[in-house]
Amino acid sequence: MSLYGDLDKATALPGPTRSASALDGDVRTVHAIRSEEDLLTVRHAVRDATQRAGFGLVDQTRIVTAASELARNAYVHGGGGTLALETVGQGDRCGLRLEVSDQGPGIADLDQAFTDGYTTGAGLGHGLGGARRLMHEFHVDSSPGLGTTITAVRWNERR
Repeated sequence: MSLYGDLDKATALPGPTRSASALDGDVRTVHAIRSEEDLLTVRHAVRDATQRAGFGLVDQTRIVTAASELARNAYVHGGGGTLALETVGQGDRCGLRLEVSDQGPGIADLDQAFTDGYTTGAGLGHGLGGARRLMHEFHVDSSPGLGTTITAVRWNERR
């Protein structure tokens, strides 16, 4: 089965798709980011995932805020993309992994992109660095002309 399931003929990507690992039961959902409406759908999906994973309200807000910023960046700067959500475990810890990918122009200078106040648009320039500060793990894979994939994890410290 394809990561995206059967493609909907009306849109390039369907709504969320799910795949499950037979080994650990984790569920991965993938959401298309192609419109302003998709940004709202992503926020709701991330909020639901944080609640299912047992995160407290403060951590739910951190994760939703980071996901919103990353999804908006993929939409605005990358021309759209996907957000994959996955509940992950490490020993007795539970967490939520976000993976946001786009096929946009990529990020030419990561150090500059993480500098507070730097922006390529009309924003305040706190988005990428702010998203990184809200998560426990944050990795950017970006090449000019090839797009960007950001993987971020927040661990549930309540469990």
